Amino acid sequence: MDIIQTITLAIIQGLTEFLPISSSGHLVLVPVVTGWQDQGLALDVATHVGTLAAVVFYFRQDILNISRDGVLSIFNKTHTQDSKRFYMLLIATIPVGLAGILLADFIENNLRSSVVIAITSIGFGLLLYFADITGSKQRHDKSINFKDAIYIGLAQILALIPGTSRSGITMTAGLMLGLSRKASARFSFLLAIPVIFLAGAYEIYKLLREPAIANWHDIFVAATVAAVVASLCIHFFLKIIDKIGMLPFVLYRIILGIALLAVVYLESI
Repeated sequence: MDIIQTITLAIIQGLTEFLPISSSGHLVLVPVVTGWQDQGLALDVATHVGTLAAVVFYFRQDILNISRDGVLSIFNKTHTQDSKRFYMLLIATIPVGLAGILLADFIENNLRSSVVIAITSIGFGLLLYFADITGSKQRHDKSINFKDAIYIGLAQILALIPGTSRSGITMTAGLMLGLSRKASARFSFLLAIPVIFLAGAYEIYKLLREPAIANWHDIFVAATVAAVVASLCIHFFLKIIDKIGMLPFVLYRIILGIALLAVVYLESI
């Protein structure tokens, strides 16, 4: 893999990890358009490390407050808004963690197709638009309660289906619960931390079992580029989302889905 390919894939992962569009859809389409071979597990690990570093750095003060108050609440039995967020994030993570363990092999063997990704990209994009135009958008992310966390956590299971978009489906659930666009995005990004960590840890485990020698230069470049792009993505998305709404991302998802279906059709003739 040359440096251009490494940087391009890292940029794509950095952008699509947090925008409500499908990262898996892009990773399927890019090799078809460019003719590149599969990027390999090492690059997946590197980009996950980079995006995780980005979201942790961006929300470092929130994470510090949430972690501190959450741990203290275990011992002193008193709760603050941040300790409450600690438990809500934990509760919302449990469903996808369990589903990932139980369904990972089934999804890998049966749902990782261009057609599935195209359909989910379009279908869940339209659902995001519906949630955006019908939700009240009155609530802050600190108002999320136990039922909300369960609801968002169950919705996040759908992100295991390629093409759904983890950030997209969690924002959709948040909007349906009446959260503002920015509140939905903030909770989605904070919820990404344990999910990306678990996914990255699993990929590192698989990488350590492989006999191939990792290219540490490519890994460093990919992680750095993904981190920078993801940081910029989070920053600007939170600044503009209340102004532009979800429609631009919905239209993009529809175009992406149609492009994937066109690729499938062309390959079949």
